[in-house]
Amino acid sequence: MKKYESFARIKPRDLCYAAVIGFLVVPAILITLLKSNSQAILQLQLSFNTYVPFSTMENSNSHKQQDDLTNLPLVIKEGENETVKGEEVPKEGKENRNMTETALLLSTSPPDTNGKSEENSSLGLYFKEKLKENKSLVDYADAEIRQFSPVIDDRHDQHPTVSDVPIQKSKVICDFTQIRSDTCSIEGDVRVLGSSSTIIEVSAIQLQSEKTTWKIRPYTRKWETITMESIKELTLKSLFDNGQIPSCNVKHDIPAVVFSTGGFLGNFFHDFTDAVIPLFITSRQYNGKVQFLVTDFNWQWINKYQQILQHLSDYQLINLDAENIVHCFPHIHVGLKSHKVLGIDPSKSPNGYSINDFRNFLRTIFSLKRSYTKSINKQSRRKPRLLIVLRKGSRSLTNEKEVIEMAKKVGYKVITAGPEETKDLSRFAQVVNSCDVMMGVHGAGLTNMLFLPTNATLIQIIPWGKLEEGCRYIFGEPAPDMGIRYVDYEIKEEESTLIEKYPRDHAVFTDPLSIKEQGLLRSIYVIEQKVKLDVGRFRSVLVQVFQSIKQ
Repeated sequence: MKKYESFARIKPRDLCYAAVIGFLVVPAILITLLKSNSQAILQLQLSFNTYVPFSTMENSNSHKQQDDLTNLPLVIKEGENETVKGEEVPKEGKENRNMTETALLLSTSPPDTNGKSEENSSLGLYFKEKLKENKSLVDYADAEIRQFSPVIDDRHDQHPTVSDVPIQKSKVICDFTQIRSDTCSIEGDVRVLGSSSTIIEVSAIQLQSEKTTWKIRPYTRKWETITMESIKELTLKSLFDNGQIPSCNVKHDIPAVVFSTGGFLGNFFHDFTDAVIPLFITSRQYNGKVQFLVTDFNWQWINKYQQILQHLSDYQLINLDAENIVHCFPHIHVGLKSHKVLGIDPSKSPNGYSINDFRNFLRTIFSLKRSYTKSINKQSRRKPRLLIVLRKGSRSLTNEKEVIEMAKKVGYKVITAGPEETKDLSRFAQVVNSCDVMMGVHGAGLTNMLFLPTNATLIQIIPWGKLEEGCRYIFGEPAPDMGIRYVDYEIKEEESTLIEKYPRDHAVFTDPLSIKEQGLLRSIYVIEQKVKLDVGRFRSVLVQVFQSIKQ
């Protein structure tokens, strides 16, 4: 009570004097202190900033399903834009579903070191069971996102740093979240040490980040563990220039793209799905002003696709494995962007490139005359041209002569092509482009659909063994995006040569899924099997297609 009484005895006049003195003196003291320490203002500003972490994870769970493909759904009239695709095929969702839940005719066996054998390289089997042995693709992407890029505080872009050591963001940006391939992009002073499989981004000032080293295998089948183990691993580093980094022997003023010609390349299907189309997606934007650096160098592959490579790059490619000198670039892209089997997602490709842009690119390279095929008037003597792609060994037609004669009677002009006729890529592309219909048993040869004109028809003969979903995934689903009409024909037990090796009540016929579970699907249904078409039953398919062309 006494302290309140003493406070009450303070005169109002004294309180006024104290207030005036405080109003004049305190601001003067604050101004003097701030002038003597300018860092105080900066600290005050920084104290109000908030940290925003770097994130690049895409939502990969919002996927939709697609029903089976229907026959002859696509008709494009003359003069229409050739990018017309018909029904849209779901992208990421379809990719995930087929890779994890269906029996695909995709490679999982070790690569053929000679790059020649299709049986050992192109048509192995990829099942859900295989994923159980490793991480699921979704879990793998979730784990790898942590390595996408160094986490840098965004405040350094907005305000001067308080530290005495300047901080610089890494110029290496890697994407390990995609299902088909890993890629890294590097800007600045990039030095390539080929013989040591090392690529260095040289920083002018000290780099302070959580990660300065990345590992990558530049091939587009990252989900296949065994395959990827055969691909040379490259090391990417972001280092401070302390005077000990190797100096440049050759300086380039153009960007570079690094990719591998190992794995399953040498098989026609894998050549385009794993390399040629991804290379187009990645490098076409540079209009030839780009340098190709190749690891796991496959000279036979390079020679076969020389025409395509020369139209993508104006420069002779470099065998990275054999280089003992240091090449320097202002920008480098390691690994190829890959979207889906025999296809391109325009929403993910530079300049919105589509698979029809790629097909137009091929037409230019090989001087293909037909961009689309026209309907034929019933009164015309012209016959639709039917190309039959013949195989040797597995999945070959045992009664090909009977099939050819039947097709002629239906009204087709028949052209046949075996493995020998398809070796000259430029010449055979023109043969394919001249045809209205192409047919064959499931196999790499159907990849030639890329050269067909718009509105042409592809007929895929599906072998016995519950292989229809995998076969449609590989050749049926890409067809609408190319403007190609698609029909498939599933053979019966009697049309398979397996009927000569196994009794009718064997699991090969009664329970193909159990054969898959035993790990024998590839050896039995893909390698052992040949096809003897029921000519009467198959005739109805050829008649249907014939009537859709000749109207």
